[in-house]
Amino acid sequence: MNWNSAAEFFAMGGYGTYVWGAYVVTLACMAIEPVLVALRHRRARRELAGAQR
Repeated sequence: MNWNSAAEFFAMGGYGTYVWGAYVVTLACMAIEPVLVALRHRRARRELAGAQR
């Protein structure tokens, strides 16, 4: 595909909303997952420390 302008590139032939929306959702999931993993890890360590007492 050949685009003549940046606007045509971002519009993706009328499918830009779906394409860029998919990228946004994917990036959001990839950004949130490490935070959630760190929180679960911290909670598990606290529970283990409390169980050892």
